[in-house]
Amino acid sequence: MIQTQIYKILTINPGSTSTKIAVFENEVEIFSSSIEHSAAELSKYKSVVEQYDFRKEAVLSFLEANNFSVSELSAIVARGGSLPPLQGGAYRVNKKMVDRLIHRPSSEHASNIAAPIAYEIAASVGIPAYIYDAITVDELQPIARISGMPVLPRVSMVHTLNMRAVARMTAAAYQKNYADMNLIVAHMGGGITASLHQQGKMIDIVSDDEGPFSPERAGRVPCRPLIDLCYAGEYDFQTMRKMLRGYGGLTAYLGTNSAIEVQERIENGDEEAALIFEAMAYQIAKAIGELATVVKGKVDAIALTGGLAHSKMLTGWVKERVEFVAPVSIYPGENELESLALGGLRVLRGEEPAHEYDLA
Repeated sequence: MIQTQIYKILTINPGSTSTKIAVFENEVEIFSSSIEHSAAELSKYKSVVEQYDFRKEAVLSFLEANNFSVSELSAIVARGGSLPPLQGGAYRVNKKMVDRLIHRPSSEHASNIAAPIAYEIAASVGIPAYIYDAITVDELQPIARISGMPVLPRVSMVHTLNMRAVARMTAAAYQKNYADMNLIVAHMGGGITASLHQQGKMIDIVSDDEGPFSPERAGRVPCRPLIDLCYAGEYDFQTMRKMLRGYGGLTAYLGTNSAIEVQERIENGDEEAALIFEAMAYQIAKAIGELATVVKGKVDAIALTGGLAHSKMLTGWVKERVEFVAPVSIYPGENELESLALGGLRVLRGEEPAHEYDLA
């Protein structure tokens, strides 16, 4: 009888107001937690980097509370932060990566401290630390990078981790290999993005600033009026940024970022809420249709995922507009901790390699 080797993997995914953590034994989650951080706690820190010790202690305290020793771990897999464009898959966390995330991240994001935390904890017991499908994974084909302005090339910035995991799940549901299918995945959460997967590569995307509006983000807006608004003298730089990301979308139109509240208003006869919510579904469907043209309509399946995929109202509207392209599957929620663990597990089992980070 063949004995399966047991790997125990810690996954770390810091968000703006929480730190999500889980421990897996091979494919099975042993325990997990989403540790919420209050505004008062976070207000003590001027930047994400300053939260490093605070967040690391949250991880270690979580393990201690579950009577789990770091020495039991085989590896740690962290959410990839704001690094330069990367290949898909796993990267071993090294000193160069930690230095980049701490001192020169591409943007300010809570995920930037995930890999440094993983690296320090892993080093203490001599195990590897990895990131997997970082937010800056870029597999765009050359034609997809052209924007119309040479100084503003299109870049790949989407919910890669969950999207790739859902693409793999979709392929498995069809009893096919991910690398043999053309798939479109729409991630519908606080930001909404879509991606086209052709034979295992994410060759084109619709980012959250060039596609559908979302609960908090404005999405694609008319460029010329936006420029005029920026220079009209009415709004400062930070206010304009918030209007696009934070106070846009449902929040701007309806005063709430809660899809549950919006649906309740619709059920109580609020016609404006119905129009705006359906408009969001309409734009998601347009993004899916846009990507379908890249492979000339040869799409095997479409998947809807993210927190908003819990809404049968929203997914129903999207589905009825796009199911002529391909069958639609729905995977509500975000599977990021599991996705990190399964990626790390494939590396530990030798099923895929880990890249070495060597960018300055």
